[in-house]
Amino acid sequence: MPEIFIGTDLEEISRIRLSITKNGDRFLNRIYTKKEQKYCHSKSDPAMHFAGRFCAKEAIIKALKSYGVIDPISWTSIEIDSTDSGIPHVNLYGKLGGNCRISISHTRTHALAFALYLPKP
Repeated sequence: MPEIFIGTDLEEISRIRLSITKNGDRFLNRIYTKKEQKYCHSKSDPAMHFAGRFCAKEAIIKALKSYGVIDPISWTSIEIDSTDSGIPHVNLYGKLGGNCRISISHTRTHALAFALYLPKP
């Protein structure tokens, strides 16, 4: 059985909402790909979805770091996409390889994500 590396993150949605309000496109472009921004802006409460994707990226970074990645990881080198049925899917760009699986949940006030990273054999 291959090694599996895990990460998790919990965020207050209000914190992400404030970052978007204060820093606008500068924050969004640093953290999210254009595809992620388009998806989140299509929702009735974009901040909730931005927070979920932020958590997912942070959880993936934690899983990658526990695997041993020491180089800085760009936020936009990790993209959280959705399948037609709404299942979150991870795209890793640049030097990042392997496979990630994530789960994202929201409440009215918080977003939570878990990530599993399976390195290439």
